[in-house]
Amino acid sequence: MKTRIRAAVRLAAALSLCTLGALAPLGNLASAQQGETVRIAFIDPLSGPFANVGQNQLKSWQFLAERLSAGNPAGVKFEVVAFDNKASPQESLSVLRAAIDQGFRYVVQGNGSGAALAIMEAVAKHNARNPGKELVYLDYAAVDPALTNEKCDYWHFRLDADTSMKMEALTSFLREQPKIRKVYLLNQNYSHGHQVASYFKDAVKRRRPDIEIAGEDLHPIGQVKDFAPYVAKIKRAGADAVVTGNWGQDLTLLVRAMSDAGLNIPLYTYYAMAAGTPKALAAGGAGEVYVVGYGHPNLDAPIAPLTAEFKKRFNDDYFTFATYNGIQLLAQAMAKAKSTDPVKVAAAMEGLRFKSFAGEATMRAADHQLQQTMFITRWQKAKAGEYSVEDTGYTFSPVKRMEPYVSTTPTSCEMKRPASASVASTATAGSTGSAR
Repeated sequence: MKTRIRAAVRLAAALSLCTLGALAPLGNLASAQQGETVRIAFIDPLSGPFANVGQNQLKSWQFLAERLSAGNPAGVKFEVVAFDNKASPQESLSVLRAAIDQGFRYVVQGNGSGAALAIMEAVAKHNARNPGKELVYLDYAAVDPALTNEKCDYWHFRLDADTSMKMEALTSFLREQPKIRKVYLLNQNYSHGHQVASYFKDAVKRRRPDIEIAGEDLHPIGQVKDFAPYVAKIKRAGADAVVTGNWGQDLTLLVRAMSDAGLNIPLYTYYAMAAGTPKALAAGGAGEVYVVGYGHPNLDAPIAPLTAEFKKRFNDDYFTFATYNGIQLLAQAMAKAKSTDPVKVAAAMEGLRFKSFAGEATMRAADHQLQQTMFITRWQKAKAGEYSVEDTGYTFSPVKRMEPYVSTTPTSCEMKRPASASVASTATAGSTGSAR
């Protein structure tokens, strides 16, 4: 009897060890991505008229990659490597091929919706032709609504709010500004500029039908050296406000021309925070300049300490806050997927809710457009405790905060999910869709 009992005990122990041995690989798989280095290809202008913006944003991505490599939920290290596309769609394709040849599986880009579309289409073709070598594309600043509507693609995820969302936020604010009666639209002559004008006219009809479009111009992107003629037209039109989606040199030179002409009317912008423009604003006095966007430099933690550290390290301003959300989104998705495989990570990002720097954000599954808090900020002298933008003594102070539902817009995207995405989605179905 005792012999039988001892044999049973030995058998149970052996079975237990076999079971543990069988489960051990699963335990290793659960943390398989721990310690991996995730390399990200940054594709944006580092030379030419928009180099100052691109250089700042490259530093921002690299800075956040370094800061959020420590202690992120996926346990991975992020590394961002630069590729100069010279703001050209054609050059973007060339450097994308170079990045693919070097083994990159993640791409970030933002400056120029034309370049964004070229990258998006190239990534989709590459992924269809090269199963097992897929790429994920994070778009952090190209805001043409078409990218998450009729031209949407499964491998593209947008971190910025698109033009239609920003116009919902801006016209919501204009509804409370009865003094604005005549608006002049001045934009760059490419997809983004066209969209700013079109969506403004549509949104303002619904929210402020009494506002008149005093005039409208589209100018060559990155080629105008003197905006005085455009400013003269604005003055002659009797406009009491200007709405522009200009960025980089095209916004800086517009601001200078308005200052030189003494045209001190409200200027509603998307990108007045970007490198170089704040100094041009300060040189012309305070003015009445507004920015509609998803963040500002006077937010509390984590932005405040990050902004201070960035300034100390680079003597430059941190203004592309989407870099924070981008790294956080990837880290949360990799933790959920228990992998750095782009196929699994893309599936995990769909519908993912995570804590952004300004509250909860959601990567909408229907079109891969991030839903997030929006702000209207005004350029004014910095008060005690506020951030001095570009050491000017001025800052962008929040005048209105809007919850995500205010700027949410419907999508016409008919997302085509590859078969690999369905498999990956099933594999991560047991994980929670919320990360905080």
